[in-house]
Amino acid sequence: MAATDGIGINQGKAAIFDLDGTLLDSMGVWDQVDIDFLSRRGIEVPDDYMTKVAAMQFRQIAEYTIARFGLRDTPEELMEEWDNMARVMYSTVVEAKPFAREYLRRLRDGGARLAVATSLPPALREPALQHVGIFEYFDAIVSVDDAGDVGKDRPDVYLLAASRLGIPPEDCTVFEDLLVGMRSAKSVGMKVWAMHDDSSDLDWSEICELADGVMFDFHDAPQRL
Repeated sequence: MAATDGIGINQGKAAIFDLDGTLLDSMGVWDQVDIDFLSRRGIEVPDDYMTKVAAMQFRQIAEYTIARFGLRDTPEELMEEWDNMARVMYSTVVEAKPFAREYLRRLRDGGARLAVATSLPPALREPALQHVGIFEYFDAIVSVDDAGDVGKDRPDVYLLAASRLGIPPEDCTVFEDLLVGMRSAKSVGMKVWAMHDDSSDLDWSEICELADGVMFDFHDAPQRL
């Protein structure tokens, strides 16, 4: 990114960011929550579990987990337990991906509108954004909960973010680490830049074919949307 970015370079454009694994170096948090949660019940995490739940909405994950492992907990009890475990980590341990703050500042200076589109509930997303010092950069923050509990396998949450920003989908660029989310965003005419995260390794070759650009940190992110 050049130091001579001009005011207005991204006027009329929007950038929509995923949180886990994209803006936040946080996927390890959920891995640890999964390990600790199932360990309390004497269960080892199956190899395919994290991949299966990656794009699900929070309640869907709870229902799937109960069904898969035959747990006696209610979805509400699971979600509360996960919330309590994760809230501490999101508000104290999680960090931003390298150069994320600098990149958000450049986009704002260039006139772009910024939004978050995440699967995280408000109780987790806002403490994390505050903790890493990027909360104030966003014009809109939405989650799948706000989009009728529809997961990222459909584009609803990205369209909701665009609507809140007042920017048409074709002028939006989505930053994601999950293939299923990238497909949804592309299906409604949005550009997609893929952030590499360990959780996306198995899909990386397909991600590289689908995305408009790929990056390993925000130093490689596009200066013009």
